[in-house]
Amino acid sequence: QVQLVESGGGLVRTGESLRLSCLFSGGIFSDHPVGWYRQAPGKEREFVAAISRSGIANYADSVKDRFTLSRDNAKNTAYLEMNSLKSEDTAIYYCAADKYLVNSASDYWGRGTQVTVSS
Repeated sequence: QVQLVESGGGLVRTGESLRLSCLFSGGIFSDHPVGWYRQAPGKEREFVAAISRSGIANYADSVKDRFTLSRDNAKNTAYLEMNSLKSEDTAIYYCAADKYLVNSASDYWGRGTQVTVSS
């Protein structure tokens, strides 16, 4: 059974950076697209970024040019580098994976990691 474990969240100030990690186990990581979603208090879960098996990433407009998603297939890990953080980036960040396409109905989800950006 595929399992995803997020790490790297924390409390930072506006303009600072964080790197989130998503450790994949229980399957063949390189066979799975991987992505990140986030959910802020009182809001619905929203797409942040996703990366294909071949390493092509796409981003939500709200994070484009600030966030970078990458994957290291040798380490079974995806990384979300978040720069120039804003208060509106405060949310629980969830890693998702799927055999075919990462979306809100993806097969596998982590438990999430909290990111808090203070002004």
